[in-house]
Amino acid sequence: MRAASIGAVLSGALVLSGSALTAAPAASAAETGVEIKKVSVNGGKAVVFGTSRTESFTISVTASDDSGISHSAHRFVGIDREVGDDYWTFHGTPTCTADSATTSTCKFTVRLERDIDLPRNTLAGPWKVNVQLTAKDGDYYGETYGTHPVQRRSTLNVNASPEPVTKGGTLTVTGKLARANWDKYVYAGYTNQPVRLQFRPKNSSTYTTVKTVTSNSTGNLKTTTKATADGYWRWNFTGTSTTPAVKATGDYVDVR
Repeated sequence: MRAASIGAVLSGALVLSGSALTAAPAASAAETGVEIKKVSVNGGKAVVFGTSRTESFTISVTASDDSGISHSAHRFVGIDREVGDDYWTFHGTPTCTADSATTSTCKFTVRLERDIDLPRNTLAGPWKVNVQLTAKDGDYYGETYGTHPVQRRSTLNVNASPEPVTKGGTLTVTGKLARANWDKYVYAGYTNQPVRLQFRPKNSSTYTTVKTVTSNSTGNLKTTTKATADGYWRWNFTGTSTTPAVKATGDYVDVR
């Protein structure tokens, strides 16, 4: 049985966004009369959901037609993704503002609230961005305008010990990489992921990678390294298509 879930439209708006919109070729004005000039999802950043229902994002579409874009006729903006039996969509009616006699910008904001669930874990990844607009003379544009990433929020922490440590002594650096589990509304360890251990000397602003460690079956990280100077230790995860990059706040170690 197909699990279909739909985000409701709230306050005339809904949300969608992503880091890098992969645009499909826009239909030309000669084909439809309506030309899509620009589509921006979440200001060019990926849509990232944690475990709360307090997220909000905006889709902005700039379009033109010789007769102008209608601000009252049919118009629609939304994003959706289907993987196997799982399907999810956020969609609604954008508010349009005229930039000129021929061009308008239509914006749509989604705000999650307590009664709107998060997607399933399987749906993290590229979502289709759908745009439908009508010109004042009846010309119509309705297409999937590329894709945009929707990701599960990640967390990462670090602890280096002992503190202080003798110069040349052994430091044990631990931490945990986790990400939002949308199915259970908790953060769970992100397993089998390469994470870089980095060091920044006390009077420097630059981190250098010391080694790469793979998270274990619970997302935990652990390694040892030699203490050579005062400074900050952190873990750095570069991210995946479903999970954004994250850096731990550096843990300062005094070397004596």
